[in-house]
Amino acid sequence: MFFSRIAAPLAAAATFAIAGTSCAHAGDFPDKPVRIIVPSTAGGALDFLARVVGAKLSQQWGQAVVVENRPGAGGIVGSQFVAQSAPDGQTLLIVATGYTVNPSIYAKLPYDTVKDFTPITLLAETSHVLAASPQSKITSVAQLLKEVGEKPGRITYAVSGIGTGGWLTGELMKKDGKLNMLAIPYKGSGAATSGVVAGQTDLLITDVGPVLPFAQSKQLQPLAVTGLKRSAQLPDVPTLDESGMKGFEVGAWAGILGPGNMPPALVQKIQHDFAEAANAPDVKEKLTAQGYDPVVSSPEEFRKVVTDELNKWGELMRDAGIKPTEK
Repeated sequence: MFFSRIAAPLAAAATFAIAGTSCAHAGDFPDKPVRIIVPSTAGGALDFLARVVGAKLSQQWGQAVVVENRPGAGGIVGSQFVAQSAPDGQTLLIVATGYTVNPSIYAKLPYDTVKDFTPITLLAETSHVLAASPQSKITSVAQLLKEVGEKPGRITYAVSGIGTGGWLTGELMKKDGKLNMLAIPYKGSGAATSGVVAGQTDLLITDVGPVLPFAQSKQLQPLAVTGLKRSAQLPDVPTLDESGMKGFEVGAWAGILGPGNMPPALVQKIQHDFAEAANAPDVKEKLTAQGYDPVVSSPEEFRKVVTDELNKWGELMRDAGIKPTEK
């Protein structure tokens, strides 16, 4: 997975940050409820992570942590709201890969992706999973490749929006495997999953967690995961690398941002508290059960991840001939 190669240094950086942070420098934060803005619909991966970790933070802080969904425009609506908020730590944003892709999709954004946000910490990583609707009769990647070859442009896959991790995975599959498939964007991962379960769309590309209950009930057929190692939650499901797409690897991450220009001491305080919450045994158990691994980091490490991802996806878009459009 994407973070498997940097998990150790990030863990070390997080430990250093936890040990070296002085809460006194950040005053008595928080002294009122804190909002975590989820720039997508309820029921999705970011919503799940925000609510599980937010509940633990509420216990630690003795203050309510309110998870607020502000979906729209591939995460832009919620991101803009946070960018325009006061840099006092009371309003935070949980983001995933799509945040670093939007600058390559839209010619104009209502904020600067780098300057208008303060990186605080990575939060979790997972793999994507490619799953099929039982109505599609596709039960393996080999069969999928055969179907795509026989029906170019007719096999569809659902994603939770343009620019999301699932969409990017599909674009990479199409590019690397020369697959002529059609992406069908839905308004959130819940709607995308429902569409495939109902047979409206052939395939689903999303995080492992949301697929698990549908795989267990046979409403979805997992075909492959996108990391280089199998998922502990889906041990019998091969990787795309094992399934004939040699070297294919896409991981997924989630992280926490604040508005731009937050005081460094406050950033370190919040990073410390998120690290403590994400690594609490009961939180780790819930995350792991849904296919996520806590991967906290220092603010500086998260800033580098954001910068590297901006460059990575920008290069992919240019190579694929995808030009930014007006939102």
